[in-house]
Amino acid sequence: MEFLLHRFRNLTILVMVIVAQLLLLAYQVRTNQDVRLIRVWAVTAVTPLARLLEGLRSNTFGFLRDYLLLLDARQQNLRLKAELDRFKMENQFLKTELGTAERAQALAAFQSRMQSKTLASRIIGTGTGTNSKIVFLDRGSTAGVMKGMAVVTADGIVGKVIAAYPTASQIMLITDANFAAGVISQKNRVHGTLKGQGHSTLLVDYVQNEEKVEVGEMFFTSGDDRIFPKGLPAGVAAVVRAGKNFNKEIFLTPSGFQNGLEEVLIVLEGVHQAVPDVLPPQSPGIYMLPAPTPEPDAAAEPGADRKASALQTDADRLRDRYRRVGEAQGHVFGEGIPGSRPPDFNINPDAARPPAQPAAPGPAPQTQPAKPPETQPSRKP
Repeated sequence: MEFLLHRFRNLTILVMVIVAQLLLLAYQVRTNQDVRLIRVWAVTAVTPLARLLEGLRSNTFGFLRDYLLLLDARQQNLRLKAELDRFKMENQFLKTELGTAERAQALAAFQSRMQSKTLASRIIGTGTGTNSKIVFLDRGSTAGVMKGMAVVTADGIVGKVIAAYPTASQIMLITDANFAAGVISQKNRVHGTLKGQGHSTLLVDYVQNEEKVEVGEMFFTSGDDRIFPKGLPAGVAAVVRAGKNFNKEIFLTPSGFQNGLEEVLIVLEGVHQAVPDVLPPQSPGIYMLPAPTPEPDAAAEPGADRKASALQTDADRLRDRYRRVGEAQGHVFGEGIPGSRPPDFNINPDAARPPAQPAAPGPAPQTQPAKPPETQPSRKP
């Protein structure tokens, strides 16, 4: 450095003098906006560096701030998620309690209407087998439960007691393969034996192919098994077809499981009741408009009696035909003397009636004066 200064000393002094002169000129010269030129140069030279430093500062501060905010948002998100899970659990619990209250209310109403003496109970466990159809109830022999008692709900039968313990009882459901009970159909009064299949459908066995059973027909307990009182719903016929060995294949959908199985009734003292002829409708009523009035038919007979309703049965049409046959032959039903000739029902009443002839044009006929009635001599007795 010293070598350069000694060698280019004159040039260095000249450059320094020029720079000083420029600085003095820039200090003295002002722009048209009354700003010193040296100030303009200083601001122009410092602005890029200041912009760079400010960008580094703002980005660094923004990154740190966003990072801290994200940490806070993560904590808030976890807290809100925990509260949402808690609210979901409370909502599910309240729904379960509401459903339990509704089922208990329906079961209590059914228990009050039922003639048999029953005991309310709740399912507390299930069997351990793979295809187990065994459940445990919270009432046992200390509450009067005995082996062989029926277990029902407001919708139908669900099983029977196979073991009674002091504080619990073991129940075999009607879907178990070892279950059997006597049933009778509602409409045609067909007797059969209800058997479990190990799944959600039931089989009605020992019904001959000649017996009439319809799809959708309700089956009730018949009381033949001496376990279930007569008149309790068992299920609805879902499949009815002719089977082998002269027996029908009738599969039922159990009615006792349609609203779940949590609260049940144990029949302590059964009372038989009659099988109802017609069940109350399970679905809500549907509003239907009345039948439309038929429009008058221009081609109809003048004396034809048209019904106000558009729906007619075969009996109505047959009665209308008989009436037109009688009118075509001049016969009045119910007024003929004994031994008189009945009308011919083999003829077509529409073809037998002669069509009306139009009157021929011409002079009007002259009317004859009415003759006085002739007097006849009285006859002596």
